[in-house]
Amino acid sequence: MTVEITRLPNGLTVASDAMAGLETTAVGVWVSAGTRYEAADLNGAAHMLEHMAFKGTKRRSALRIAEEIEDVGGHLDAYTTREQTAYVARVLKNDLPLAVDMLGDILQHSMFAHDELARERTVVLQEIGEVNDTPDDIIFDHLQSVAFPDQALGRTILGPPERVSTFSREDLLRYMDAHYLGPRMVVSAAGSVNHDKLVALVADKFGGLRTGNGEGREAARYVGGETRERRELEQAHLIMGFESVPYGHDDYFATQIFSTILGGGMSSRLFQEVREKRGLAYTIFTFAHSYLDCGMFGVYTGTSGKDMPEAAKVIADEVQGIAGTISEAEIVRARAQHKAAIMMALESSSSRCEHLARQLLIYGRSMPTSEVMSRIDAVDQAALARVASRIGKSKLSLAALGLVGKLEGFDKLAQRFQ
Repeated sequence: MTVEITRLPNGLTVASDAMAGLETTAVGVWVSAGTRYEAADLNGAAHMLEHMAFKGTKRRSALRIAEEIEDVGGHLDAYTTREQTAYVARVLKNDLPLAVDMLGDILQHSMFAHDELARERTVVLQEIGEVNDTPDDIIFDHLQSVAFPDQALGRTILGPPERVSTFSREDLLRYMDAHYLGPRMVVSAAGSVNHDKLVALVADKFGGLRTGNGEGREAARYVGGETRERRELEQAHLIMGFESVPYGHDDYFATQIFSTILGGGMSSRLFQEVREKRGLAYTIFTFAHSYLDCGMFGVYTGTSGKDMPEAAKVIADEVQGIAGTISEAEIVRARAQHKAAIMMALESSSSRCEHLARQLLIYGRSMPTSEVMSRIDAVDQAALARVASRIGKSKLSLAALGLVGKLEGFDKLAQRFQ
């Protein structure tokens, strides 16, 4: 890995990861601005802004943006998370100047025309409706809302329909002015890329970007609780979550390994016990989500309404019983899974581009692959015991959707995890 990093006078970080033998380049802009940076009256603004960036600038119409990138066989996309927004292009190596020019244009000179905004509001409302119709998607928003209630981190990325339908041009400009600043942005490229040429391109196309730190984020407060929604569905969906660790915590990698051992693959304990041995669910997995100042560990399963109570009990038994019983073979296997996943991802220019940008926004530096591997190898029984203990001390967050009437009461279920 050949990583080079330059910071421009306006605070914008430019990073590159050259990969020999490639004819393509992935390049993108990552902004330290997502849902948790929104005031309540602007919930959904980060996502709406991501949509509107493609709807026309002073130099390009929405159609021209699409045509220019596709004229050269390229691809342009964007996404919003709770802490970041990203705009990414993938092109042939000789078309990197076009990609950087286009990214600079849509992020600094978008018009946010009233007619385009009116149309895009409808598009986002359709997207919200689609998510609401997807139980194994919307249930994660439900979990977030009970884990972090009455705060930005607990709100949905898409925003509530009643707010989205009234977003104005001024709302989007207000959010952009507060967060789209040089020190909060990273331009990252991977693949066939020359760092000095990239820096020159970015300095030219983003040189006018304003500096400053902008508005901060609301501190996270994990609370816990439950939400249950009865729907006439074939499957009942259940997530049980617990407070976990942020990025940078000493047990970050141990938590990832713990998640893999408990429910990260076909050999994991939950997959074997819930699906293979008992046939209680088709899908079951664990997750370990981290944020800048907090985290959440959880177990998701999709089962039938009649099997949900038993599945919940088995999950509780496995979570409670794992401490002190993890074998060295399980640890070695989980380490191998993580290391292999990282190395496989690093064969993709798009993944390396994103990986580099996110490290710079989260850690303020590029973490060498050798360091990551060493941290994974350092995970031992003691570290996993700390993770298990932390989960055992956390208040439960529960989200259930479907035919959930037979599921135990919250207090009784929470006691099973203690």
